Formats: sequence, C-alpha cells, structure tokens
Amino acid sequence: MHIHLGRDVSVRERDIVGIFDIDATTASKDTRAFLKKCEDENRVTNVSTELPKSFVLCRYDGQPHLFVSAISSSTLGKRVEENTFR
Repeated sequence: MHIHLGRDVSVRERDIVGIFDIDATTASKDTRAFLKKCEDENRVTNVSTELPKSFVLCRYDGQPHLFVSAISSSTLGKRVEENTFR
C-alpha cells in the first residue's frame, strides 16, 4: 500500500520507518543534526509549498530519506492505520 504525503508524492508503507511531528522533534539537538546530515546528502524531499508540519523517515536500499510534509503527523499516522486494517 502507498501513503500520500502531499502534492503528487506517495511512498510505500513498508518503506516508512517513522512519521514525526516537526515541532515536537526538532527541539532535540540530535534530531536537528540528523536532519542536517540528510539535507547535506541530498536525502530530503519537500512535498509541500506550505509550512511543514511533519517529516516522514523512509529507508531505500539501506539509506535514509526524509519527506517534509504540510500534512500533520497524526493525519499521516491515521492513513497508515487505515491501510493496515483494509
């Protein structure tokens, strides 16, 4: 199953490692360092033109990739749950 993250971007549910609220997680120095490293390695895709609310950590070929989304982490989490119970 695929989860829609914004614009025309969807990811396979099995590739998702975690869905995170930007405000709640970026207070951590370690999280900010991880986000910066991913950005420096061109492993970040912004799927929104609006203010970001969440980021989705995926794994492709053993490497992390982040998708920044204007959709809240709770809404994205509900989409995953809905797909799980179908």
